[in-house]
Amino acid sequence: MGQILVTGGAGYIGAHTVKRLAGAGLETVVVDNLSTGHRDFARWGAFIQGDVGDAETLDMVFGTRKIDAVVHFAAASQVGESVTNPLFYYQNNVQGALTLLAAMRRHGVDTLVFSSTCAVYGPPFDSLLTEDHAIGPISPYAHTKRMIEQILADCSRAYGLKALCLRYFNAAGADPEGEVGERHLPETHLIPLVLQTALGQRECVNILGDDYPTPDGTAIRDYIHVQDLAAAHALALEHLRSGGASGAFNLGNGLGHSVRQVVEAARSVTGLDIPVRLAPRRAGDSPRLVGDAARARAVLGWRPEFSDIREIISTAWNWHRQEPHGPPPL
Repeated sequence: MGQILVTGGAGYIGAHTVKRLAGAGLETVVVDNLSTGHRDFARWGAFIQGDVGDAETLDMVFGTRKIDAVVHFAAASQVGESVTNPLFYYQNNVQGALTLLAAMRRHGVDTLVFSSTCAVYGPPFDSLLTEDHAIGPISPYAHTKRMIEQILADCSRAYGLKALCLRYFNAAGADPEGEVGERHLPETHLIPLVLQTALGQRECVNILGDDYPTPDGTAIRDYIHVQDLAAAHALALEHLRSGGASGAFNLGNGLGHSVRQVVEAARSVTGLDIPVRLAPRRAGDSPRLVGDAARARAVLGWRPEFSDIREIISTAWNWHRQEPHGPPPL
């Protein structure tokens, strides 16, 4: 068994996945340009600072190491930024994936697990989203992910590429052992924003829209613990390596929580008042995204360990209380 190349493995989900793979006895090689990843997150295997869009770097990695599978995380991932700067997203995400796939083909590597997103789905959003739900991305970020999914399907048919696309819902939480957690600069994800506010690192939490067609008017999301996402990536690799078919799987808990419900859960976990402020909607956001992950459970044998939103927030709270790299105090 060769090494696993993890692109973007110094990022939030990537680092948790690398730790999981290393714990299972697999040898990993992380390639990350550190534009959003963190060097101290890349501690469970070899690390090479480089860009997935650089063919020379990839040829060096594939040419000097025995890589037999790839887990592809490297991508820009901010929905709002993708709306204001779509060209960057298409160049970075889609071109990066094309460069990676071309390098894999040159070096005879035919197994890939792809970090996709539930944002590839289109309306209506009022029921649990299955993998058969209508595709209809509403942001450039989501469009890039869907384009890459299509590219992978075409490569599977043409070249025999074995590829699984994991469409996860809202990643949340942190490593229960406290070795890695969520650190984005700038931060845009709800739970860390809420907890940084609880710590006094932010003045308040902005609620981005209260006029959605939901019970309390705020957007509803399905929060899935990052540890459970990491486990799914390991199972996806095992599935492909044992001859399993290519395809796409949802990863979610099937439970929706609104922005206001997340804030209330964080108040319960921290025992602190967390001030909020109403702000306009963010362009490209869906009113409700809640997933049906029955296919991943049945085919991959995936069993999420974290489902209660307070338990998910508790692991994040433990991380953020000791995290030295948060925003400067007000």
